[in-house]
Amino acid sequence: MSFEQDRRISDVVTQERSRLRNFIRRRVPDPLDAEDILQEVFYELVEANRLLMPIEHVTGWLFRVARNRITDLFHKKKPESLSDAAEGTEESLTLEDLLPSPYAGPEALYARSVLLDEIEDALDELPDEQRDAFVGHEIEGRSFKEMSATSGVSVNTLLSRKRYAVLHLRERLQSIYDEFTKA
Repeated sequence: MSFEQDRRISDVVTQERSRLRNFIRRRVPDPLDAEDILQEVFYELVEANRLLMPIEHVTGWLFRVARNRITDLFHKKKPESLSDAAEGTEESLTLEDLLPSPYAGPEALYARSVLLDEIEDALDELPDEQRDAFVGHEIEGRSFKEMSATSGVSVNTLLSRKRYAVLHLRERLQSIYDEFTKA
């Protein structure tokens, strides 16, 4: 790695460490597990940089990797019964849950890459307020209450903005979904 890459990683770690740690700790009760996940996320950032993988939105990428690691932890730690899964379905279904797993082979990895590119393009088409509400809640994992306190915008307005973003994304991505489900 070059000095510039080292510095970039160091800057990202410095800027995002505490926000990412808080994000993980809100979802992982054991502080040791939370710290392990935090370290894994930053290790993956170093590896991605070492392999020269382009990461355009580093913050979103970090939170997505953290969410994946949290999900992995819960899958390892407790087998889930169908009734447990049904109870939390509405609240726990996230964008990450809808994407193909990056570990499911080359076809799934390709599909995931195409979908992420299309989602990014579709998000760029949204008005700033809708994009911010969607990204804040779905990608960064922030609560509407937290976003409301930070922005001064009511929770209901944020919910509405996210709803419009979801409707746009659903419409925009339907043809891609249809293409992948035919195969």
